[in-house]
Amino acid sequence: MGKWVKQAVREVLLLCWRDTGHPQGGGSERYLEQVGAGLARRGVRVTLRTASYPGAPAEEIVNGIRISRGGGRLSVYPRALAAIAAGRLGIGPLKGIAPDAVIDTQNGIPFFSRVAFGVPVTLLVHHCHREQWPVAGPLMAKLGWWLESTVSPRVHRRNQYLTVSLPSADELIALGVDRERIAVVRNGADEIPLSVREGDESTRTAHPSLSVLSRLVPHKQIEDALDIVAALRGRIPDIHLDVIGGGWWEQNLRDYVSELGIEHYVTFHGHVEEARKHELLGRSWVHVLPSRKEGWGLAVVEAAQHGVPTVGYRSSKGLTDSIIDGVTGVLVGGQSVEDRDVAGLTTAVSELLLDAEARTRLGEKARVRAGEFSWEQCAQGVYYVLDATTRGNWSSGLVGSAGVVPQSDSAHDSYR
Repeated sequence: MGKWVKQAVREVLLLCWRDTGHPQGGGSERYLEQVGAGLARRGVRVTLRTASYPGAPAEEIVNGIRISRGGGRLSVYPRALAAIAAGRLGIGPLKGIAPDAVIDTQNGIPFFSRVAFGVPVTLLVHHCHREQWPVAGPLMAKLGWWLESTVSPRVHRRNQYLTVSLPSADELIALGVDRERIAVVRNGADEIPLSVREGDESTRTAHPSLSVLSRLVPHKQIEDALDIVAALRGRIPDIHLDVIGGGWWEQNLRDYVSELGIEHYVTFHGHVEEARKHELLGRSWVHVLPSRKEGWGLAVVEAAQHGVPTVGYRSSKGLTDSIIDGVTGVLVGGQSVEDRDVAGLTTAVSELLLDAEARTRLGEKARVRAGEFSWEQCAQGVYYVLDATTRGNWSSGLVGSAGVVPQSDSAHDSYR
């Protein structure tokens, strides 16, 4: 990767409603912590403020990141602001921190940390949550989407935005965020554990196998993968689906498996260790990601590391960036979430399972593309964005290892 530019950012505060140890932690939390670990390796002092959960210590050091926990699903926000305010007075869990920059993660709701700090705040948005808010109930859905779509863009109208894919950047622009304030730094990917063999024909199962790597929550729409198995078991008798990941929606999915009568065709593995996850991906013929919405789709890249192509919905937005349709995987359906096309998804999966040549061609191109992504490059890209904010500049466009491309010419004075 070469050397980074001279260090101007000495300390960073990260804000996120969960960390990767949280039972419901996922890809967005992993992104932030990998960025934090990359910054810490370069000598930046990194603090992550997040929610608590059963069994988690109030404070610990993980991969060079000081993690401070407090509050729950919603109370994490006021608790974090209170800790920041107390810390500026020299008391509480965040006493002594003096960040040069803040990353405020908006998982539907931001922390509104700008009100508590006089330093540059970068708002990290993996994707907009219009499609997910209904799960929270009618009242919370309206309130949440109002905060996300109306209040947050206004409050942060002079802040830097950071997102993980070009489609997510387009969503922010549609909400009124200025294009010149949106930087895109794509996800990295961990290397395959040394104990696991990289997937190839020798690691694949003897029977046609599918995998889904995902948190088990409603908007991931794992039911669609189960429908695929139910539809294809007659034509492809030995088909089997490995569901990799855990979440609070698991029992609903198990009940649906029973309703479909496909208990012998599906295995729920739950949350597994990294090595086991990669072993399961390496065994698979095709990876399915039927999510309603993705910011990027880290699972796509992890499957691709094993030469396994992914089939997903075009309407999920982020997958149109992580999957090159017809080259590294297959996208089905239209651009709207109303175009959810289980029949099309089933057809695409069936064709790949029955066509070894096409499956291998897509998988090998996916493997090559997966090699383009690293967490080191991701962390370096975020560093460039943060460094620009400390110098009064906005960053925009796709950010890679060579820096910001492009960057706005004019400085701004929102933090002075």
